[in-house]
Amino acid sequence: MNRRIIRNIIVLATISILGIGVTQFYWINKAWDIKEKQFSHSVNVALRNVATDILRLRGDSAAYIEPIKHISANYFVVSIYDTLHPYLLESLLKAEFTTRNLGLDFEYGIYDCFTDSMIYGNYVALTPGKREITQTYLPVKSDKDGHYFGVYFPEKGSYLVNQMGIWLFSSIILLVVLVFFAYTMFVILKQKKLSEITTDFINNMTHEFKTPISTIAISSEVLNKPDIVNYPERLQRYSTIISEENNRLKSMVERLLQIATLDKADYELIKTPVNVHAVVYEIANRFSLALNEKQGRFIFKLNASDQIIEVDKDHFNNILSNLIDNALKYSLENPEITIVTENHRKGIKITVQDNGIGMRKEVQKHVFEKFYRVSTGDLHDIKGFGLGLNYVKIMTEAHKGKISVESEVNNGSKFEIYLPKK
Repeated sequence: MNRRIIRNIIVLATISILGIGVTQFYWINKAWDIKEKQFSHSVNVALRNVATDILRLRGDSAAYIEPIKHISANYFVVSIYDTLHPYLLESLLKAEFTTRNLGLDFEYGIYDCFTDSMIYGNYVALTPGKREITQTYLPVKSDKDGHYFGVYFPEKGSYLVNQMGIWLFSSIILLVVLVFFAYTMFVILKQKKLSEITTDFINNMTHEFKTPISTIAISSEVLNKPDIVNYPERLQRYSTIISEENNRLKSMVERLLQIATLDKADYELIKTPVNVHAVVYEIANRFSLALNEKQGRFIFKLNASDQIIEVDKDHFNNILSNLIDNALKYSLENPEITIVTENHRKGIKITVQDNGIGMRKEVQKHVFEKFYRVSTGDLHDIKGFGLGLNYVKIMTEAHKGKISVESEVNNGSKFEIYLPKK
């Protein structure tokens, strides 16, 4: 699946989900408004019925009942210019709210119309398990005698939310779909990246193996000629070439097997005291010929006074070899490879710095990943499998050490590793 198709899928799916989300939000708002209006209407009818019942019990059922006042979204006031008995009012409110399926807690207060002071208030818990709470509300100014009462619903919001179960359920389903979509896109992009890395690795591995195999094939053809025995120098030269290329193939196979072993964590560190400076000079000497061919040089700043640490010598050699090899590969002309050592905390810090092509910040985030290779515009101009720095990181951490990289494009790269003394 190419990048364009994936991009189109992501864009279309995102637009679709956003459209569904906006539509869902719109209908939830509409549903909330409807539920709120239904609630207010039910409360209005219930309170008017309570007022009618009170007047009927007083023998004044024909009296005028003023409209229910909405002081706030969950606070209602009913004016009855007569004496109110709190227990009668409470029983009527309970009965009416229960009849209309308004099964939520409420508070009510009875006020004196003349002084506008609350003379009685109570919290009524219609929801099982709720404790009663007493709360005083500011009175509503009245210019008439008698009583009026106010009813407050402290949990109106929670009640309306519970009434919107199907909408909440559909919103949760939409959220799950959104999370699933995001996860699916993440997996697709990750798999695509893995596929690209694997393809790149196979291409580079094929190229790496193809060169020595071709060289061995050509040398073998020469050695198969009957008259080659008459030319001992040529015989010796082509035999040496076959041997060198065979060793090269063997080395590459061992590197691949080594990484496979690291993946399984099937390795054991055999630590022995090692002189870091001696190993640095030894490894540098191996690369001196290749460095001279590029007209480059080593710069040594071996400042560590305590240069003995306990490490697995083979793996430590490979760590330094990979760092120096990496510095050499990515330094195109007149390379300068600076190696610095210094004692740091209870160990030693080793820095390998070059003046090569450097790396962007984005590249530095991935440089220690397996199979990752810094692009230089040509797939094969820098040889390798993209395994070296991954190996360096794994083995450095296996020694309880740390590794970091600093780099700028066209200003080289600096790798720092810290290894504890033991």
